[in-house]
Amino acid sequence: MPRGARRKGESGIYHVMLRGINKQIILEDDEDHEKFKQVLKDCKVISGYKMLAYCLMGNHVHLLVKEEKEGLEQIFKRIGSRYVYWYNNKYQRTGHLFQDRFKSEPVDGDAYFLTVLRYIHQNPVKAGFCRDISEYSWSSYNDYLRNSGLTDIEFGLSLFGENKKEAVKLFETYMKKDDNIDCLDMQKSGRITDREALVIINNQCGTENAADLQKMNQEKRHACLTLLKENGLSIRQIARLTGISFGIVRRE
Repeated sequence: MPRGARRKGESGIYHVMLRGINKQIILEDDEDHEKFKQVLKDCKVISGYKMLAYCLMGNHVHLLVKEEKEGLEQIFKRIGSRYVYWYNNKYQRTGHLFQDRFKSEPVDGDAYFLTVLRYIHQNPVKAGFCRDISEYSWSSYNDYLRNSGLTDIEFGLSLFGENKKEAVKLFETYMKKDDNIDCLDMQKSGRITDREALVIINNQCGTENAADLQKMNQEKRHACLTLLKENGLSIRQIARLTGISFGIVRRE
């Protein structure tokens, strides 16, 4: 079965996950982590992307990136080939290192951006690597606090206010709030989560709430329902989230 096309977002911002093949460790020691960060820095210069957040987690990596000069496919072809060449040489191995192609989801809207940002930074705590996100050396969390490092922090902090000092304090508080939302790597293969579906509905249909589809005239509603099906939402999921009956969604 051919692979589906990646969903494109309006913001150009994507949550990306790279996982080791067969869940293999791809970052074994400090040198590996430092090398991966250096690869990200080098490829930023070439590909022109912005690194809005990252977290290196042993057998997988979370990145929050904004496309600029090049698209995701070219960006991660560069990153993957450079790191794999170095890793295979170091560990005297051959072959693929990363599992299939990378996973990605568009991050549209400030609210979801902050949700993903927090999710990425909380990964080490949820995995039991540390008690507090500030203790983890291999994420972008401390870049935001220190105004230094690999991460482009300006956009993220701007969502907390114009005063830089106050924005950092609000960022720190928000990052440590409990959050049980599952993002990209917890999704079942081939299934669009309800959170993702709501983003798709609002982006494709120009709505603020999924229930707004009920207020549309038949022609506009038909066009929106067609778009949602083409974007991979199931009939049952559309009906559940919009409140439109299953029969109408199926028929249109």
